[in-house]
Order: sequence, then structure tokens, then C-alpha cells
Amino acid sequence: MTLLHRRQFLQLAASTAPLITMPLPAWAQSYPLRPVRITVGFAAGSTGDILARLIGQWLSEKLGQPFVIDNRPGASGNIATEAVVNSSPDGYALLLVAGAHTVNATLYDKLNFDFIRDITPVASISRESYVMLVHPAVPAQTVQEFIAHSKANPSKISMASAGNGTVSHVAGELFKMGAGIDMAHVPYRGAGPALNDMLGGHVQVMFVTTSASIGHIKAGKLRPLAVTTATRLEALPDIPSVSDFVPGYEATSLWGLGAPRSTPAEIIEKLNKEVNAALADPQMKARLADLGGTIIAGSPADFGKLIAAETVKWAKVIRTAKIKPG
Repeated sequence: MTLLHRRQFLQLAASTAPLITMPLPAWAQSYPLRPVRITVGFAAGSTGDILARLIGQWLSEKLGQPFVIDNRPGASGNIATEAVVNSSPDGYALLLVAGAHTVNATLYDKLNFDFIRDITPVASISRESYVMLVHPAVPAQTVQEFIAHSKANPSKISMASAGNGTVSHVAGELFKMGAGIDMAHVPYRGAGPALNDMLGGHVQVMFVTTSASIGHIKAGKLRPLAVTTATRLEALPDIPSVSDFVPGYEATSLWGLGAPRSTPAEIIEKLNKEVNAALADPQMKARLADLGGTIIAGSPADFGKLIAAETVKWAKVIRTAKIKPG
């Protein structure tokens, strides 16, 4: 390298050094300058709505602007997703990402968006476990006994779900595949009506979220056989995992935040940092545990990999079971 070229190189290096060491551009440091909308594809009072409000309140307090929850239920979260996909990629439109999104990618043949392409992962929040519940009239006390009972009574066991293609449905189908059993699927319009029929003994088994089922469990009205996470839950420490009996089984609903494609990486990183800080807070941990969630902090890239892996897993279940939207 000539002396002139060396000097030019050193001058260029010196001029770019402040850019390399600056953590965020000034415009990103000042974000947000106005209220931010978190669109939730589920009704007010649902687990997703409660979770979005918890995270939104934290972000409001830390970043100095309101994070407003916009509930747009319908089409298993697709209405909310499309609204965010079509929003400006400026950090002021966020989406509550749910497990349903990893199912919908295969369940619906025609969507006006490609979730993995059009939604940028911001931050993972938690995995919500499901509980395998049976009516007290079912003689099985364990998953192993339930599998044996089902094999002795092929197609006579009714499995309720919150609807065709919901996570509660595909969780049950994944169990059927892993256990090598057959059960008659009975879809309902939501977990509430399904649980009502479970309580009445009209259906025998259901995979339902911890938050929706724990009251019935504690009241002794329904019997939990296992949780669907790979490990036991803090909220139900005495209940084993399905994977103890069906190796490799895991069925959870992801929760996190996403943003429109092309949202600046600096804003994504700022939001990710704040969400991870929330997940490290003892009070937030306790609230998420009450909702039956297991915290999954990480980078945007980590969340993207998790979404992709779940999408592939549920695609296999949907195609094998030939599931169609309700």
C-alpha cells in the first residue's frame, strides 16, 4: 500500500469509527415520538389480549409513549395480520404474534400475505402450554392408560377443540399421530363452548390452554393428564409432560411481537432490548407464569427461527390429518 493510499485508508477509518461505535442512529434513539399501535387478532380479555397489554404497559413506561392495543379478532388472527402487513414500516404498527400464525400459513390456501416474508420478528415473549384434560368419567388416570383405553375403544373417544385448525386441534392431532390412536374430532366455536360440553360429559378429552383450564382443574371438575410443554409447568408442578409418554411431543402457542417487513433494524433492536428487559423483571415473570406461559427471551433472529420451525411442524400435521379451516 502506497503512503498516499495508506493515509486515505486511515482517514476513512477515522471518519467511520464514530458510526461503528454508535449503538443507534439519533432518529432511532428518539423513537417513539408518537403512540404505537399493537394489533391483536383476538378479543379483549383473551390470553393474547392480556399479554399484549402487559408488554404494552411496560413499553409505554420505558419508552415514554402510549402503546395502544387494537383488538381486531376474526379469521384466526388473519384480519389483524393483514392490517399490520399493510401498515407503514416505521415502528408505529406492531403485531401480537401468536401460535395461530404458524398454523395459518398452511391451513389457509389463499392469504393476501406470506407471514414469514411480510412480518419481521421483533421479540419472542413466551410459550403458552396446553393441558390434556379428560372428563372424570374417563377411566384413565395417566396418559399411558389413556392411550391403552383409546386403543381398546377405537374411534369411540371424542376429542373437543376450539375449532378446526386451532392450536388446540392440531395439538390433539399431533398427539394422535405420536400415540398411534384414533379419536373423533369435535370442533367448537371457541374454547368456552368446548369446555362447557367437556364439563357436561358430552366429549371426553381436550387440549386446552393452561389459563382457560386451571380453574376447572383446581375445582376438581376436569382431570389433567399432562401438559404439552417439554418440561413441567410451574403452575402445575405435579402434572407430567405428554413427552414423558410420547417421545418428542411438544405443542405450545407462541407469543411475541412482529412488525411490517422493512421496519428499520435499529427500531427492531430497540424494541427487542426493552421486551427482553421486561421478561427479566420478577413481577413480569410472575404475571406470565400466572397465564401459563414459559418465558422465551432472545434476539429477533432467534424468534424468526422459532416461527419457521413451528410453521414446518404444524404444516406436517395439517397435511397428514387433512385439516381444513372451519
